[in-house]
Parts: sequence; C-alpha cells; structure tokens
Amino acid sequence: MEFPDDSFEAPHWEKGTRVAGVDEVGRGPLAGPVVAAAVVLDPRWVPPGLNDSKKLSAKRRARLSAWLWECAEVSIGTASVEEIDQLNILQASLLAMHRAVTGLESAPGHVLVDGRFLPPQLPCEATPIVKGDGRSVSIAAASVVAKIWRDRLMRDLAQHHPGYGWETNAGYGSKSHKQALQNLGVTPHHRRSFKPIHNILWQAQSASD
Repeated sequence: MEFPDDSFEAPHWEKGTRVAGVDEVGRGPLAGPVVAAAVVLDPRWVPPGLNDSKKLSAKRRARLSAWLWECAEVSIGTASVEEIDQLNILQASLLAMHRAVTGLESAPGHVLVDGRFLPPQLPCEATPIVKGDGRSVSIAAASVVAKIWRDRLMRDLAQHHPGYGWETNAGYGSKSHKQALQNLGVTPHHRRSFKPIHNILWQAQSASD
C-alpha cells in the first residue's frame, strides 16, 4: 500500500509556516450533513500510517483520530442538510471546509485542500491537491478525523430515526436505506435536493393530488 508523505508540507515547514490539511466527508450520502476537518500537524510528531481514511480499517482510523485530537490542532466544520439543499453539495462542502479552517485556534500560514476547488475567503494562501488524501499527510489526517466524526454523528442520528441503517451505512444510499425510505418515508435529515429523495417526495405529492 502506498502512503502519503510530507512533500507538500516540507517547503512550508522549513520556513516555520503552520500548514493545515483540509478534507471533507459526506458528499454522496442521501442523509446527514457534510463534515470537514482541518488538521495542523506538528512536523516533529507525524503519526505513522496516515492514509486516505477509506484505505484504513475502522480500528486504525479510530486510533489515528484519537492520536490526532491529542497531538495535533484539529477543527471540525459542517454544513447542514438545509445548506446542502440551498447551495448544492459542492458549495456546501466548500463552506464546511471554510468553517473548519476558520475554526482553528490560530490561522494557518498555508492550507492544503483535497480536490480541485478551494473554499472562498480563506485566511491564507492555499493549494488544491487532487486525491490529496492519498498524497499529503495533513490532508490524510483531516480525512481520518472527518470520517470518524461524521460516522459517530450518523450513529447518533440513527438512535432517533431507527430503521434506515445509518449506524452502518452512514446515510449513503444502500439498498436497505432506499427500501426504508419507501417504507418509512423521508426524515428531516434527508437531502431533498438529491434525486432519490426528490423523487420520493414528488411521488408522494402526486399521489395526494
């Protein structure tokens, strides 16, 4: 397995610049907010084994997330279901990233962002990195923290809305989740601008007319 390295961070670290890695989780699900994390690693204490959260086991993600909260500077930013429906998922993701960066205790000197697009109005210069969670240790760290945070959030929501399987599918459109939508209906935590949810609501409206 290939692992990300610090080649994007090193030129900034050599100048004493604080670097924040930023990534988001939850663009694809039918339910729940989109969650972003910003992580400022201490160059002297980069945990081994950091990688794109999707390539790590759940146990490894949990251990790394706990380490990062203890030994790095971490901030979480979210965009609600209402904001996703109002803005679209891309803009909501960028908003969550912006909130994560501006939520850091002190502004970083440079931000490394996963993907092609940069959040607007960041407090410093930034670099977009396509597939950055597999290339930059700072972005990988952010992907781990965001994944753990959102999964826990969806498990909490599952307690209040049982039957949709959010504790295991994290709001993604699994077969059982879609079946539950047909049987149980749409909750306030579902994204109404997403086609499967929109279609169900449209069908319900047509049936009542």
